[in-house]
Amino acid sequence: MIEQKLSVYNTLTRKKEIFEPIHAPHVGMYVCGPTVYSDAHLGHARHGVTFDLLFRYLQHIGYKVRYVRNITDVGHLENEEGSGEDRIAKKARLEQLEPMEVVQYYSNRYHKVMNDLNTLSPSIEPHASGHIIEQIESIKEILKNGYAYESNGSVYFDVEKYNKDFDYGILSHRNIEEMLNTSRELDGQEEKRSRVDFALWKKAAPEHIMRWPSPWSDGFPGWHLECSTMSIKYLGKEFDIHGGGLDLMFPHHECEIAQNTAMEKHQVVKYWMHNNMITISGQKMARSLGNFITLEQLFAGDHELLEKAYNPMTVRFFILQAHYRSTVDFSNEALLAAEKSLDRLFDAYARIDKVPASPASSVDVKSIRSKCYDALNDDLNSAIVIAHLCDTATTINSANAGNITLSQEDINELKDIFDIFLFGILGIRNDVTSSNNNNEAFGKAMDLLLDIRQKAKDNKDWATSDQIRNELTKAGFDIKDGKDGAEWKLK
Repeated sequence: MIEQKLSVYNTLTRKKEIFEPIHAPHVGMYVCGPTVYSDAHLGHARHGVTFDLLFRYLQHIGYKVRYVRNITDVGHLENEEGSGEDRIAKKARLEQLEPMEVVQYYSNRYHKVMNDLNTLSPSIEPHASGHIIEQIESIKEILKNGYAYESNGSVYFDVEKYNKDFDYGILSHRNIEEMLNTSRELDGQEEKRSRVDFALWKKAAPEHIMRWPSPWSDGFPGWHLECSTMSIKYLGKEFDIHGGGLDLMFPHHECEIAQNTAMEKHQVVKYWMHNNMITISGQKMARSLGNFITLEQLFAGDHELLEKAYNPMTVRFFILQAHYRSTVDFSNEALLAAEKSLDRLFDAYARIDKVPASPASSVDVKSIRSKCYDALNDDLNSAIVIAHLCDTATTINSANAGNITLSQEDINELKDIFDIFLFGILGIRNDVTSSNNNNEAFGKAMDLLLDIRQKAKDNKDWATSDQIRNELTKAGFDIKDGKDGAEWKLK
């Protein structure tokens, strides 16, 4: 293992804590995945990239990580209070499809955009609909322990009784009395003892498509139950990390904690981690506001708020430029700035091998690696890592310009820093380098053209020299003449 002490902000305790796995070197990590009834959007991108960064870093420093990310394909109703129609069933009804057709279609699209963003696949990706039996057993255990009740074929979690023995609100720091005063009455909820109680099992109405038999009724599990059940099934009765977006902290994660504790009589999760939201022009992203941009629209430039299409790596880099717990405000200007910054890093990386090696370095590069590790160990501060990488790019450019000197050892070190942190841990895929600059045939063809141009210049055949440069510029290449010959890159 690489000797690093990772500190993470635990939402449960509201402070940074040194990460100490329960069963080192093994780490159990559960992350709430998507409800697959619509295309993934920028919020999904931030969520996916944030926990991909954590997954990559834990593996990099030597932990064996079991990363479980669920797919919600049943039980997520239109209203968070547990009323309305199942989101997937509604989509299926409107489009005259089987619910699992909706699930498969949007799951495939979600996986495609996550792959575009270069996120690693989880170790296990369970579906809620594939764990109905286990969820029924969880309900039986909560009933047996006295923290739930059956009413008219549905089963509800008894929040007030649970709160007397434990603490409902421990994660979001909400007071149950305040919740009782602010919770609104909903139609069809009279079967609950209290407005704050939430469903573990819902009796299906006659028209409800997705239903399963249970000891209480033909029905379906509540949304909150799936994560409690599947996380314990795959990671055990105590595991290390549970992650998700800040919007899930209440009620979803708060209900999970209550269910876990009602089943096991103790806290199941050691560290709770939440990424913050992405806003657009300071507003929450929402379909009703007309500022809802899917990832496919972002990659294609197919939205009225977009000036152009953006490469998935630009989007990933844009997300990583901010600390995961801070709000990120989307704008074309911000994405263009991220694109420019990332291109500068790619350009510097492509120029590392052209740095002339000197007997000794005139600058210190030995500390950069440790500074990057320090930033990641400080609650995954990717923004600081990127700042160090930008400084590294400046060093490379200065060395190429002859303003500073670098030894071969330090040149190799700078290349390692990019490979480890930018491409490895931050997960930036060098699309330009991999598809163009490192393509041997492509590179040889460009070198041949520039050799022909150089010979034309040597023979004072300025017309041929200018024609080659102008045609390459029109084709999208940036040609720069230097004292050691011409260099090229894609614009």
